[in-house]
Amino acid sequence: MCRLFGLSAAPRRVTATFWLLDAPDSLAVQSRREPDGVGLGVFEPDGTALVHKRPIAAFEDAEFAREAREVSGATFLAHVRYASTGGLRIENTHPFRQDGRLFAHNGVLTGLDRLHDKLAEELGGPTEELVRGDTDSERVFALITAYARRGGELGRAIVDAVGWIAANLPVYALNLILTTSTDLWALRYPDTHPLYVLARPAGGHHGHRHLEHASAPGTVRVRSGDLADAPAVVVASERMDEDPHWRPLAPGELLHVADDQHLTSQIAFDRPPAHQLTLTDLHPQAAASQRPAAGAA
Repeated sequence: MCRLFGLSAAPRRVTATFWLLDAPDSLAVQSRREPDGVGLGVFEPDGTALVHKRPIAAFEDAEFAREAREVSGATFLAHVRYASTGGLRIENTHPFRQDGRLFAHNGVLTGLDRLHDKLAEELGGPTEELVRGDTDSERVFALITAYARRGGELGRAIVDAVGWIAANLPVYALNLILTTSTDLWALRYPDTHPLYVLARPAGGHHGHRHLEHASAPGTVRVRSGDLADAPAVVVASERMDEDPHWRPLAPGELLHVADDQHLTSQIAFDRPPAHQLTLTDLHPQAAASQRPAAGAA
């Protein structure tokens, strides 16, 4: 199962260090396969989106994922990919960048030809401007972007895009995190995979502690000394420390963290997709990508 991690410390910019493969020797045992790509996205002070990502196709690429990477920003987005669609190419590696926003996804949907036609309709022409790879994830993002270009609120664009997908395409899971330089949105849909949120006060649950988070399967680890005295909101595929205030998002819940740490949520989808897939419906590669690693909460 792909690992998602998002963090907002907005409006404050903080420095954090990421390791995107923290325990590579245990990954093969726990997940029965090696990750297919890693990525980290952040924003510069002027709002420019920066993405550090690489498909894992060689020893050098695995070393890239294991190295400590120190970055600064108000929002952060990290992803470890287990491929369901698309080969090991940089164009298929998350996070994706469109219109100054970043996006990562965990899940599978099919019917990409129909999604392509919908994109072309909404964009009023070719889709190559937004879609450069082969993944379902990038196309989900592109549909959100197409709706956002109508000038509406971004949360509404997420609901409209996912709503069309849920009504028209076969869906196994569609968990996502979308960030701007100031805001973070997260959606869990439907109930296939968990997604957790932690509203972390300055210093954490015990006070005066830096942030030190690590995913149970040893994929994503992040450390930030700045968060010893600043609040943050964290969204992740699993609980990443002992803090008792982690909570799972409800199926269909859309979470928004605003630029002042104000947190709101709504049940955007109160029923499963019209064409809900199961693991047995998926191609073997896609099915393997969706099985959680042992030890994941």
